[in-house]
Amino acid sequence: MTEEQKIFAGKLFCPGDPALRALKLKAHNLCTRYNATFEDETEIRTVLLSELFGSLGAGSFLQGPIYVHYGCHTTIGERFFGNFNLTIQDDARVTIGNDCNFGPGATIVTPVHPMLPDERKLLKLPDGSEKRVCYAKPVIIGDNCWFGANVTVCPGVTIGDNCVIGAGSVVTRDIPSDSFAAGVPCRVIRGITESDRMANRPELF
Repeated sequence: MTEEQKIFAGKLFCPGDPALRALKLKAHNLCTRYNATFEDETEIRTVLLSELFGSLGAGSFLQGPIYVHYGCHTTIGERFFGNFNLTIQDDARVTIGNDCNFGPGATIVTPVHPMLPDERKLLKLPDGSEKRVCYAKPVIIGDNCWFGANVTVCPGVTIGDNCVIGAGSVVTRDIPSDSFAAGVPCRVIRGITESDRMANRPELF
């Protein structure tokens, strides 16, 4: 089993593995090149993003700068908008649905490190070797989700369709569809219903 296969199997893996380091270097270099472009250099940006992500749906826009760890482990649906300073640490797979909007500073993380400091440095494995290892849990985000500024989604979280996550939230557990959730840790505040239609806010028109 390769180190990448271990990631997807939810097993301990060595992030310093040469094959993984090559994937990360490619992604980091693509991000650096993307971040050096001007916003209206759309053709160059489109090519860079197509090389970076596993897939990126039509009509998507990433403001930049962006910081993506592997890229090839992330799939993003159509009409995605990512504001300034989007970070995706996609050791495990990250799946983002259609029509999602992320505010500035949104962060998705998938890796999990040992709790004990000596095991973070080196862990003795069953074969007798000692390596620096971690494991990772996938993140899934449904369709039509809106994240406020500086939302952090932690490893293993699934967020359902049509959710709004309040600014500054740290999402540590699953959020069901049609929910407004916020806080540290993030929790469901209430459901999103027809009463939330803008027609009920005439003072804004």
